Amino acid sequence: MADKTLGVPVLGVLGGMGPLASAQFMLRLTLLTPADRDQDHIPAVLWSDPRVPDRTAARLAGGADPLPALLRGIQGLEAAGAGAIAIPCNTAHGWFAGMQAATALPILHIVDAAETELLRLGVTPGAIGLMGTAGTLAMRLYQDRLEPRGWTCLVPTEAEMGALVSPGIAEVKANRVAGAYAPLAEAAQALVARGARAVVLGCTEIPLGIAAGPALPFPVCDTIDALARAAIGWAGK
Repeated sequence: MADKTLGVPVLGVLGGMGPLASAQFMLRLTLLTPADRDQDHIPAVLWSDPRVPDRTAARLAGGADPLPALLRGIQGLEAAGAGAIAIPCNTAHGWFAGMQAATALPILHIVDAAETELLRLGVTPGAIGLMGTAGTLAMRLYQDRLEPRGWTCLVPTEAEMGALVSPGIAEVKANRVAGAYAPLAEAAQALVARGARAVVLGCTEIPLGIAAGPALPFPVCDTIDALARAAIGWAGK
């Protein structure tokens, strides 16, 4: 249960995956919260630990298991008095069950938040584009959760992943955000050309890259904003 000793629940943010995406989540959480003064905002504790092993490498290439590091972060957030946890990393949700089993705190699921954001944007169930890390797509984090609800997820081809999406994500992680726009925008446009009515930016680095250039001429679901709105709703704002 949220600690309401001061009247407002505390949000725990399990971040560092990557650090820039976590910082952007905190910024958007602040900007999207309806507030007139400091005291109207949501108390939050950010656990930003970039030492968490690479999630895609763990799933696809036999890399180190990130779950122990994720659980260490959850324990730290529990100790800090968090009443719920938000994780601004899509691929980390591949370990959602293990994380949720280890804590009594609710973990806000980023895919559910993305669905709510799509509906807020006026996009009803049907064909949508989905961009994300190779790990997120391989684990079918969106497909398995959304397709039973009527959504059809169109994903980049292997060639598009190799030439556009993965390099774009890598540019953001290397703090070369401006260089991420062109490849990521091209990949999103390709999904729309194949029938997507909107594109889910299902990696929290991707919205940063897309924001570095001109707005795309179709709806995009920014999963950083989606998760921030879910957190604001949890806090009763």
